[in-house]
This record gives sequence, C-alpha cells and structure tokens, in this order.
Amino acid sequence: MDFLFEYLGFLANTVTIVIATVVVLMTLGAMGRGRQAPSRGYLEVHRVNDRLQELRDAMDQSVMPAAQFKKSTKESRKERKKSAKKPEPKPRVFVLDFKGDVNASNVEKLRNEVTAVLLRAGNDDEVVIKIESPGGLVHAYGLAASQLVRVRHAGIRLTVAVDRLAASGGYMMAVVADQIVAAPFALVGSIGVVAEVPNVHRLLKKYDVDYDVITAGKSKRTLTMFGENTEENRTKFIEELEDAHALFREFVATYRQDLDVEAVATGEAWYGERAQKRNLVDVLSTSDEYVVSACDRADVYAVQWVIPQKPVERLLGNLAEFTEATFDRIVRRQR
Repeated sequence: MDFLFEYLGFLANTVTIVIATVVVLMTLGAMGRGRQAPSRGYLEVHRVNDRLQELRDAMDQSVMPAAQFKKSTKESRKERKKSAKKPEPKPRVFVLDFKGDVNASNVEKLRNEVTAVLLRAGNDDEVVIKIESPGGLVHAYGLAASQLVRVRHAGIRLTVAVDRLAASGGYMMAVVADQIVAAPFALVGSIGVVAEVPNVHRLLKKYDVDYDVITAGKSKRTLTMFGENTEENRTKFIEELEDAHALFREFVATYRQDLDVEAVATGEAWYGERAQKRNLVDVLSTSDEYVVSACDRADVYAVQWVIPQKPVERLLGNLAEFTEATFDRIVRRQR
C-alpha cells in the first residue's frame, strides 16, 4: 500500500508539473508565433576517419610516455601533411541512421539524407544505413523502404547494419540492401502482418447506445470498433490482411532471391546467428566494427539531417525523460 500511495502522489505531482509546463509553453509559443519562420532542417556531415584519429591521439597521450607521444605526434603530422600534398583517391562510405517507430516518423529525415548522398555518391562509393525498428504501418514502412530502393537504382552499393532490432517493417527496409550486417544478438525477421481491433458493440448495446456505420461502397469499412461486425466483414478484413502479407513476401523475395521466403514468412523473428543460418542476414558484425574497418579503405562520412527542435519540444522531451527516470527509481526502491 505504501508503494501505491507513493506512486499516486508521484503521479499527481507529475500531472501538475506537466499541465503547468504546457500552459506556460503554449503561452510563450503564442507570443513568439509569427515572429520567426520555422526552420526546415539542415545537413550535418562529419568525417568519421578524423574522429577515429582523435580517439587514437587521446589514447596515445594517456598510455605513452610524454617523450614517445611527442615523437609519435610529430611523425603523424608529417605523414598527414605528406598525404595531403599527394592525396590518393579513395572510395567514400556514407553512414546514415534510421530509428523507426510505428509510423516510421523519421522517413522525412531519411529521404533528405538519401537525396543529399545521391547528389555526390558515385559507383565506387557505398551507403551504410544503421536501422533500428520494430516495424509499424505497412504504407509508412513501404515509403521508408522505397528511399533505400533509390540507392539501389542509382547503382550504389547499399549495406544495412542492424545492432539491436529490425523486425517487420524494419526488416522490409533491410532486405533492399546488397548485404545485411547484424550483431550476433540482433533480432531480425518477423515477416508477417498483424492487426488488433477492439470492439465494444455489445457494451454499447447493453446500455442502449446506437452506433451507425454508414458507408458508400460495399467494402469501405470492414471491422469497426463500435459497430456490429459481421462474418462477411471479418472475412474481408482477413482477406486484406493476407494480401498485405503476400505483398510483403513478394517484396522480400525480390531483393533476397536466395532466401526461402515461405519458410521464414511466419511472423517469427530470430537472433543474429540463427538468422544468418536462415539466410536472413549475411554478416555477423556490429555496425561499429563494420564502420571502423571501412575507415581503413575509404573516407567515411556520417550524414545526418537535423530538424531543430522548438523550445517547447525540448522542454517536454526533458520532462518525459525526468518522469521516466523518477518512476524507475521508485520501482527499484520498492524491489
């Protein structure tokens, strides 16, 4: 009971803070609206090779004797100056990140990054996309996968790296790649389609509440949450679900022709090593290992489309993180 009272008190305080914060931020937003045009975002590009060199220098400074570090640094500078005078042409690797939610909300960010890379990438270059997604809406992830198809159509090698999760729509994106690199315990697959539709028609009927569903077109609406669902509605809904699954399987088969799609299109997901045995992935490696090794043979660039957050969004994001952390502390203390 102490835990319950403490939680309710915490919840009440949190709700109060949230409401007060929202009111203040809405007021500030209304005052500032119209005075400044919203930014649509901008592109950030960082050379990963330079970051690795900074890490090497930091480690050398920590572990080497001062005289040895000074000598090593001097030699490295000479070598870099020499290379800069007569640079050898190297292929380029462009590294992108995609973190997906149910709505594939970051597809707008992805399409800008892909467009930017395609403006400069050549046939000797490579695009690496690190994907983390549990999947979501079919049409949303269909669009996300289509952005990767643009890279393939441009004749540029495409690698997808999965460190933790690329399931369902996330895996739909991954199969477009020339190769899929997955960490040993990354979860991939889930080639299936699911839909859950709660129905409260009997509850409404119990309290004499009518709910009419009026359509123009026989199949305009199949299953509903409030209206009465018939067997005909249910059959049509299942038919549409099966069709979406068939499209998913066909898409996977198009890009991974050596994969026994019917054997893995059960909705199941597998961890890295098991997935490799089923030909769902090609290489077992973390994205870090793959990108670092690429720095030995190419100039590697991290490409990111940045969408500036409004002060309201930043504050609400920080508030959400604070709330989650506080709740975790309460739960841990009660264990």
